[in-house]
Amino acid sequence: MLNQFARTQLLLGADNMEKLSNSRVAVFGIGGVGGYVCEALVRSGVGHFDLIDDDKVCLTNINRQIIATRKTVGQYKTAVMQERMLDINPDVDVKVYNCFFLPENADEFPFEEYDYVVDAVDTVTAKIELVMKCQEKGVPIISSMGAGNKLDASAFKVADIYKTQMCPLAKVMRRELKKRNVKKLKVVYSEEKPIKPLEDMSAGSSMNDGCTPGEQNEHVERRAIPGSVAFVPSVAGLIIAGEVVKDLTSI
Repeated sequence: MLNQFARTQLLLGADNMEKLSNSRVAVFGIGGVGGYVCEALVRSGVGHFDLIDDDKVCLTNINRQIIATRKTVGQYKTAVMQERMLDINPDVDVKVYNCFFLPENADEFPFEEYDYVVDAVDTVTAKIELVMKCQEKGVPIISSMGAGNKLDASAFKVADIYKTQMCPLAKVMRRELKKRNVKKLKVVYSEEKPIKPLEDMSAGSSMNDGCTPGEQNEHVERRAIPGSVAFVPSVAGLIIAGEVVKDLTSI
């Protein structure tokens, strides 16, 4: 029977489409990478999602985030993504959490109910906690390494964290996970050497960009704001989504 997933079913088969429909995927971080993960997974037939992010859409997000438009500036990213996913598949189940994932609130999330976790957050502390919770609960996880300050979308690779190179974030993660006796972690990372931004956006910027006051403060307090383009984080997100689909269906 023809439906919106008919063309996908030609490649994956009816049984795998049923697996995807029954799967629950938690996406932590609905930004340049995480937004495209959600987009690809809902279009692939995944039936249940948890979306976790406390950010609101900012004017400076429009260059790279699939949910960012002039109309959505100022809205919670989770809410915009949820509405978009329901437009794609009205039957999809999407739960939203308007908060940042932190070690302090990690126990508030039902990890034991997740079939897969996508780590698309920015901070090392949150990334490590996600890995540790998934290891504790036996939940598969894939983690996004740095996509900022990059221009070569073809440089992304899927690998175990201990086989990564060049990526500064992956280097920190390797060190911290080794301390915690974590033996493996599937990641998407880039072997492109990071580019130094031409300007320092964190210093001397008026930040008149449509951000909420809290986001403005976050921008200013960060030591360095990475540059980004439309075609790099999107590719990282699509690669991650492909890995999730392959792992859930064992194709």
